[in-house]
Amino acid sequence: MKIQFLLSLRPALIAGFSLLLLNCSNNKPEGAAKVAIQNAESSLVNNPTPSNNEAIASLSSLKVPDAVTVLSRPQIPVLCYHQVRDYRPSDSRSARDYIVPPAVFKEQMKILADSGYTTILPEQHYRYLVNGETLPAKPVMISFDDGCDEQFQVTEEVLKPLNQKAVFFIMTVAINRPNFMSEEQIRKLSDDGHAIALHTWDHNNVKKYSGEDWDKQVAKPRKRLESITGKPVEFFAYPFGLWSPQIIQPLKDKGMVASYQLSTARDSTDPIHTIRRIIVPGNWDGPQLLKRMAGSFTGK
Repeated sequence: MKIQFLLSLRPALIAGFSLLLLNCSNNKPEGAAKVAIQNAESSLVNNPTPSNNEAIASLSSLKVPDAVTVLSRPQIPVLCYHQVRDYRPSDSRSARDYIVPPAVFKEQMKILADSGYTTILPEQHYRYLVNGETLPAKPVMISFDDGCDEQFQVTEEVLKPLNQKAVFFIMTVAINRPNFMSEEQIRKLSDDGHAIALHTWDHNNVKKYSGEDWDKQVAKPRKRLESITGKPVEFFAYPFGLWSPQIIQPLKDKGMVASYQLSTARDSTDPIHTIRRIIVPGNWDGPQLLKRMAGSFTGK
């Protein structure tokens, strides 16, 4: 798709995703989900931020090369998933853009394996972009946003038999809440070799952050995920894929070494914080997925 076309769809996609987010993996009334978020906000105030674990190794010591060097490296396909479940009559047309039926997801993952693709994780991706470190011949990254509970199940049932790994960008407001993953599930994913990364506290538009928002939405959620996994959390995915050059430095200040957007062009001065992904819809069969990957990750 042309970038201009995607941008023209963005308001509708955001509206559809906002409704879907409140409905993650269930047909709950929207109001009930809002109450859950309000309760979580109260919990955030009453629970202190976990102390920083200085023993955790960080990638921040690696020297990032100039943008021209980073942009010269071929792009690696990064796939973005949200919900993996069957469609329901109540799903709106825009919401279905973020839903992939399990049978379709299994077909997509199988064709990746059968076609010789090897899944990589954000740290490998980062070392490739920064240091030019070698990746498998046909690398691909599988990413999940938000932390819906069925993501844990399909990882066990689909990815594990294929020896595939994924990164989970977690929205921490929802941890331990109905229809989202628990701390135990997140910890198990990490222990099993998957990557846990940050998708803000409650999925608000990063472009609107100011003042204490950076602690609420980035610093504290980061520490919580690190307290769950015992590992550094240094990778970030922008809610709705929305970003601006002005928000990159605050993300760096809060410990993020790289950030993932969606399908717009990378920033010409800081491509490390505007790494591209594509949302995979449920109407792509295996061959269509391969074709879209080949066409989406060329040029800038």
